[in-house]
Amino acid sequence: MTPKNEKRAPTRAEGKCLCGAVVVAITAPAQWAWHDHSASTRRAHGAAYATYVGSWASRFRFLQGEDNLTRYEDKERGGVRSFCSTCGSPVTFQRNKQNINIPRALFSSGVGREPRYHIAIDEMQEWTYLGEKLGPLKGYPGVVWTGAKKKRA
Repeated sequence: MTPKNEKRAPTRAEGKCLCGAVVVAITAPAQWAWHDHSASTRRAHGAAYATYVGSWASRFRFLQGEDNLTRYEDKERGGVRSFCSTCGSPVTFQRNKQNINIPRALFSSGVGREPRYHIAIDEMQEWTYLGEKLGPLKGYPGVVWTGAKKKRA
Protein backbone atom coordinates (compact mmCIF):
# COMPACT_ATOMS: atom_id res chain seq x y z
CA MET A 1 0.00 0.00 0.00
CA THR A 2 1.33 3.46 -0.95
CA PRO A 3 1.38 6.09 1.83
CA LYS A 4 -0.99 9.05 1.12
CA ASN A 5 1.81 11.65 0.96
CA GLU A 6 4.04 9.61 -1.36
CA LYS A 7 3.93 10.75 -4.98
CA ARG A 8 3.30 8.08 -7.59
CA ALA A 9 4.95 8.19 -10.97
CA PRO A 10 2.56 9.31 -13.68
CA THR A 11 1.09 6.55 -15.79
CA ARG A 12 0.75 8.87 -18.76
CA ALA A 13 2.90 11.75 -19.91
CA GLU A 14 1.56 14.38 -22.28
CA GLY A 15 3.58 16.62 -24.54
CA LYS A 16 2.77 19.38 -26.96
CA CYS A 17 4.39 21.46 -29.68
CA LEU A 18 5.22 25.13 -29.19
CA CYS A 19 1.84 26.43 -30.42
CA GLY A 20 -0.18 23.61 -28.79
CA ALA A 21 -1.77 22.45 -32.04
CA VAL A 22 -0.24 18.96 -31.68
CA VAL A 23 -0.62 17.06 -28.40
CA VAL A 24 0.84 13.59 -27.82
CA ALA A 25 0.77 11.11 -24.96
CA ILE A 26 2.87 8.11 -23.97
CA THR A 27 2.32 5.51 -21.33
CA ALA A 28 4.99 6.05 -18.68
CA PRO A 29 7.62 5.02 -18.12
CA ALA A 30 9.10 5.79 -21.51
CA GLN A 31 10.94 2.91 -23.15
CA TRP A 32 14.27 4.79 -23.05
CA ALA A 33 15.77 8.30 -23.20
CA TRP A 34 18.96 9.60 -24.79
CA HIS A 35 20.85 12.59 -26.21
CA ASP A 36 21.32 12.53 -30.00
CA HIS A 37 24.36 14.43 -31.32
CA SER A 38 24.00 13.36 -34.96
CA ALA A 39 24.19 15.97 -37.71
CA SER A 40 20.67 15.25 -39.00
CA THR A 41 19.12 15.64 -35.56
CA ARG A 42 21.21 18.75 -34.87
CA ARG A 43 19.89 20.33 -38.08
CA ALA A 44 16.28 19.20 -37.53
CA HIS A 45 16.24 20.76 -34.06
CA GLY A 46 18.56 23.71 -34.71
CA ALA A 47 20.50 22.82 -31.56
CA ALA A 48 23.77 21.22 -30.45
CA TYR A 49 21.86 18.00 -29.75
CA ALA A 50 18.34 16.82 -29.04
CA THR A 51 17.13 14.74 -26.15
CA TYR A 52 14.57 12.09 -27.06
CA VAL A 53 12.32 9.67 -25.25
CA GLY A 54 11.37 6.48 -26.98
CA SER A 55 8.02 4.80 -26.73
CA TRP A 56 6.59 1.58 -28.02
CA ALA A 57 4.21 2.59 -30.83
CA SER A 58 1.41 0.76 -29.01
CA ARG A 59 1.95 3.10 -26.00
CA PHE A 60 1.95 6.33 -28.06
CA ARG A 61 -1.12 8.39 -29.02
CA PHE A 62 -1.89 11.67 -30.72
CA LEU A 63 -4.45 13.42 -28.51
CA GLN A 64 -4.89 16.22 -31.01
CA GLY A 65 -3.41 17.66 -34.18
CA GLU A 66 -2.12 14.59 -36.04
CA ASP A 67 -3.56 16.12 -39.21
CA ASN A 68 -1.47 19.24 -38.51
CA LEU A 69 1.82 17.38 -39.04
CA THR A 70 4.24 17.76 -41.91
CA ARG A 71 6.45 14.74 -42.53
CA TYR A 72 10.00 14.58 -43.87
CA GLU A 73 11.83 11.43 -44.92
CA ASP A 74 15.29 11.66 -43.34
CA LYS A 75 17.38 9.62 -45.75
CA GLU A 76 20.57 10.28 -43.74
CA ARG A 77 19.15 8.55 -40.63
CA GLY A 78 16.74 6.26 -42.44
CA GLY A 79 13.52 7.38 -40.81
CA VAL A 80 10.64 9.82 -40.93
CA ARG A 81 10.54 13.06 -38.96
CA SER A 82 7.30 14.89 -38.28
CA PHE A 83 6.88 18.58 -37.47
CA CYS A 84 3.97 20.78 -36.50
CA SER A 85 2.99 22.59 -39.70
CA THR A 86 2.00 25.69 -37.71
CA CYS A 87 5.00 26.33 -35.43
CA GLY A 88 7.62 23.97 -36.90
CA SER A 89 8.29 22.08 -33.65
CA PRO A 90 9.79 18.61 -34.17
CA VAL A 91 7.21 16.09 -32.91
CA THR A 92 8.34 12.56 -33.78
CA PHE A 93 11.16 10.59 -35.34
CA GLN A 94 10.36 7.04 -36.41
CA ARG A 95 12.71 4.48 -37.97
CA ASN A 96 10.47 1.42 -37.63
CA LYS A 97 6.84 0.57 -36.89
CA GLN A 98 7.48 -0.62 -33.33
CA ASN A 99 9.03 2.51 -31.80
CA ILE A 100 8.37 6.25 -31.85
CA ASN A 101 10.88 8.80 -30.61
CA ILE A 102 9.63 12.10 -29.23
CA PRO A 103 11.71 15.15 -28.25
CA ARG A 104 11.91 15.22 -24.44
CA ALA A 105 11.35 18.99 -24.49
CA LEU A 106 7.71 18.54 -25.58
CA PHE A 107 6.84 17.06 -22.17
CA SER A 108 6.32 19.37 -19.19
CA SER A 109 6.11 16.45 -16.75
CA GLY A 110 8.35 13.50 -16.08
CA VAL A 111 8.32 10.57 -18.48
CA GLY A 112 9.63 7.97 -16.04
CA ARG A 113 13.04 7.68 -17.71
CA GLU A 114 16.17 9.84 -17.49
CA PRO A 115 18.46 10.21 -20.52
CA ARG A 116 21.54 8.08 -19.87
CA TYR A 117 22.71 7.39 -23.42
CA HIS A 118 24.43 9.44 -26.11
CA ILE A 119 23.98 8.67 -29.80
CA ALA A 120 26.67 9.84 -32.29
CA ILE A 121 28.86 11.29 -29.53
CA ASP A 122 31.69 11.37 -32.07
CA GLU A 123 29.65 14.04 -33.93
CA MET A 124 29.41 16.31 -30.88
CA GLN A 125 30.32 19.88 -31.82
CA GLU A 126 33.15 21.84 -30.22
CA TRP A 127 30.70 24.64 -29.39
CA THR A 128 28.44 22.40 -27.28
CA TYR A 129 28.10 23.61 -23.68
CA LEU A 130 29.83 21.09 -21.42
CA GLY A 131 29.19 22.57 -17.99
CA GLU A 132 31.87 25.26 -17.89
CA LYS A 133 31.66 27.78 -15.05
CA LEU A 134 29.30 30.62 -15.92
CA GLY A 135 28.80 34.07 -14.47
CA PRO A 136 26.24 36.82 -14.97
CA LEU A 137 26.70 39.15 -17.95
CA LYS A 138 26.62 42.70 -16.59
CA GLY A 139 23.68 44.72 -17.87
CA TYR A 140 21.78 41.68 -19.19
CA PRO A 141 19.58 40.12 -16.49
CA GLY A 142 19.11 36.38 -16.95
CA VAL A 143 22.12 36.04 -19.27
CA VAL A 144 25.23 34.16 -18.16
CA TRP A 145 28.50 33.62 -19.97
CA THR A 146 31.85 31.90 -19.71
CA GLY A 147 33.78 35.19 -19.58
CA ALA A 148 36.36 36.69 -21.88
CA LYS A 149 39.25 34.55 -23.06
CA LYS A 150 42.37 35.23 -20.99
CA LYS A 151 45.27 36.69 -22.90
CA ARG A 152 48.44 34.64 -22.87
CA ALA A 153 51.55 36.26 -21.43
